[in-house]
Amino acid sequence: MNKLVVGNLVHRPLRSIISAFAIAMEVIMILSIAAIMLGQLNGQRISQSGIGMDMIVHPGAATNLIGMSGAAASIQVTDVLRRLPHVEVAAPVNIQLTAGKTLENIYGIDYASYNALRPFVFVSGTPFQHPDDIIIDDLEAAKGLKVGDTMDVLHHPFHISGIVQHGKGGRKFIPITTMNEIGGTPGKASMFYLRTENPPQFQDAVRSEVLSTPGMQEYNIETLQELLANLSPEKLPGFNIGLRVVIGIAVLIGFLVIFQSMYTAVMERTREIGILKSLGASRLYIITVVLRETALLAISGIILGVAVTFLMRTAFRYKFPTLAFAVTPQWVFTAVLIAFSGAMLGAFYPAIKAARKDPIDALSYE
Repeated sequence: MNKLVVGNLVHRPLRSIISAFAIAMEVIMILSIAAIMLGQLNGQRISQSGIGMDMIVHPGAATNLIGMSGAAASIQVTDVLRRLPHVEVAAPVNIQLTAGKTLENIYGIDYASYNALRPFVFVSGTPFQHPDDIIIDDLEAAKGLKVGDTMDVLHHPFHISGIVQHGKGGRKFIPITTMNEIGGTPGKASMFYLRTENPPQFQDAVRSEVLSTPGMQEYNIETLQELLANLSPEKLPGFNIGLRVVIGIAVLIGFLVIFQSMYTAVMERTREIGILKSLGASRLYIITVVLRETALLAISGIILGVAVTFLMRTAFRYKFPTLAFAVTPQWVFTAVLIAFSGAMLGAFYPAIKAARKDPIDALSYE
């Protein structure tokens, strides 16, 4: 039977190659969209964890989405937070979401307090020396930037004063005073990062102290764990819907290509099927032949699709170092399962149709 299956596929090489490529494209679509979307989300989780804070305080009118909040609070709130019991560091930040070649968050920081949360690790250069200085991380620098270069951020020229290791929240950091001058929000911050004493032991006490402070009753306070829990597909509107739509389209493409390919193959081999049946082949045998051909095509396409996806990951790391492209074993298994199941379902009706053919009619088919 195996020789028969392989022979059938080799006899029509172009159709077999196209079918395998269709399944490969299905796998690539599933893995790449999941890798980009989940990679960006996981990258945010990792970068937020690397800041060194364990609590975030921001005005009640602000959104929890990073970079989507306006600078609605006075920087002077920082001094109030620093004086609270169990607060070791309070750092004001103003995060602006910009849309250039890509969407990115620009961090306006008070260097001394932000660095006190967890010190920057400099690859080269120094902290801010002038108001128009900018610090970038090593992934951003991989685009060919170096200390001393000039770059445009928020439609303003900045000089790169230092390059740091990635994982400190953003990829670009400018003085908060400069950001506020550019945005017309002097003396403002969008949120405050806190490092508390012995977290999570005193976090509830700090939350109570903040809410009991005059003028801060409407502020939102969340722990790092609560923030990370919100950075999940279930918590982000439309995330899972978009992912499922793309996967659904990929599955439909794979299903239709396999259905068309195997249906055409069955029609072309009507006489061959009649010969097999006249020699005593059962319906199950005919179904098995068709499904084995499909399984071989699916396996070939899946291997090709997974291999190309990993090549894409390598290429993206070189070409787009700031793009998080996370190919996880879980999603590889999911893509393999979806592609294989879709291919077998696409071949099921043609297999049944082949098995039901009358041997006499099949033998007389021209």
